[in-house]
Amino acid sequence: MRKDFKSIYTRSEQKIFNELTTPHAIQEFLDNIEYSDESRYRCPRNVLRDGKAHCYDGAIFASAVLQYHGIMPMIVEILPDDNDDDHIIALFHRGTYWGAIGKSNFAGLRYREPVYKTLRELMMTYFESYYNIKQQRTMIGYTSPLILNRFNHLHWQTDDAAMDVIGTALDEVRKYFVLTSQQKKQLTPVHKHFAEAGMYGTKPSGLYQP
Repeated sequence: MRKDFKSIYTRSEQKIFNELTTPHAIQEFLDNIEYSDESRYRCPRNVLRDGKAHCYDGAIFASAVLQYHGIMPMIVEILPDDNDDDHIIALFHRGTYWGAIGKSNFAGLRYREPVYKTLRELMMTYFESYYNIKQQRTMIGYTSPLILNRFNHLHWQTDDAAMDVIGTALDEVRKYFVLTSQQKKQLTPVHKHFAEAGMYGTKPSGLYQP
């Protein structure tokens, strides 16, 4: 896969990407830009231009930076029940271990250190922090990873038009469900203090309304 993905970016974009040399640095960049409450999708170029992103934009942006540094760009979707919004994160490996990068309005749905042996092990770390404004636990599953190299011909790194195509493809990948129907019925509410901690610094206009 060692195609030169640097030449598709401007010098100013390359300067920023050259500073984001680790997954944690990418996460810090995403944490420091505005959370987007808009329904529109931004490609990585426009995330840089506008200085804002929601979870989908952030996952695609993180994937673009990883690809720039020679790392396979992958995203995965966390699946909620009908009372919440989905969440998309970028995946990466360190050796054989999984880690993740995420832009979120919730503090607990962002970075994961690459210490997880399996994708399921990683994804289940999001379960306790996945809740809505009514403190209901809402995560029910996740998808297989979607590798973004298959969309390189659409210039997803620099063209917003590719974002809808990637979103449609993500809807079509295999899904894994983590709860039985009985377990779902028996879920308890998230404790008020835990919920408040996870929503520290949230942008109210970007919260899903069940």
